[in-house]
Amino acid sequence: MTTIVAPRVHDLGGFEVRRAVPSIQARSVGPFVFVDHMGPALFEPGRGIDVRPHPHIGLATVTFLWAGTITHRDTLGSVQDIRPGDVNWMTAGRGIAHSERTPLGTREAPHPVHGMQTWVALPKSHEEAEPAFFHHAADALPLIAQPGVTLRVIAGRAFGEESPVSVFTDTFNVAVDMAPDAEFDVDARAVERALYILEGKVQLDGADIPEQHLVVLDRGVRHKVRALGSVKAMLLGGEPLDAPRHMWWNFVSSSKDRIEQAKQDWLDDKYGKIEGETEFIPLPDR
Repeated sequence: MTTIVAPRVHDLGGFEVRRAVPSIQARSVGPFVFVDHMGPALFEPGRGIDVRPHPHIGLATVTFLWAGTITHRDTLGSVQDIRPGDVNWMTAGRGIAHSERTPLGTREAPHPVHGMQTWVALPKSHEEAEPAFFHHAADALPLIAQPGVTLRVIAGRAFGEESPVSVFTDTFNVAVDMAPDAEFDVDARAVERALYILEGKVQLDGADIPEQHLVVLDRGVRHKVRALGSVKAMLLGGEPLDAPRHMWWNFVSSSKDRIEQAKQDWLDDKYGKIEGETEFIPLPDR
């Protein structure tokens, strides 16, 4: 039986983020331990996204946009704008800090943002990997065109194609755009899979699925998705976790002690500096 997950909604000052994973119904889907839907939002001139520098360990962040531009900066010296159709993959490993902000030029006029950020838990053998950052432009990602359906393979393998993004375990991550009345069968190869509907109404095997909800799909079943209007969605999943994960703030690890060390490292300013940044997010008091 499929499971439908209603995400928790956070209002970040006129900018909504919906968190579908982790939840009671889905602590993880494949290696994905965190699934956030950003927007859709339209910012007034002078406003934008300002995620101040903050740390990560034990995971990789995956950012994909349908609208807007966000500038990524990190302690490795990376500075990269991500635009619709691109993918940013940041491997935190033993520790990295980064910021995400709307570029100054973009703020000069009204501007939209709409996308998803997910976290992939690194396998235990790679939790302490060297931090790294990779950007892949939209034209580098495999595109599968079916009647009324466009499938872009963000990371891992799906629908007979493989993304150039380097992953650590079997990963299933696909951006979906559908025209009204279009339909497709979901690739059943990945062990664990979920479908998140960002925008539009769909039916899964003939049953209506609410907009802005996550559906955990049945293992091994080739589900049929049909669009009742224009649809934006994301497929995610892959190989199940190799061990339970602990999550606290921006830290993910198979070890509680390692998370305690990550907290202390942030307090002791051990993650390095981000050029051009003077702000930071303090360690939460919780």
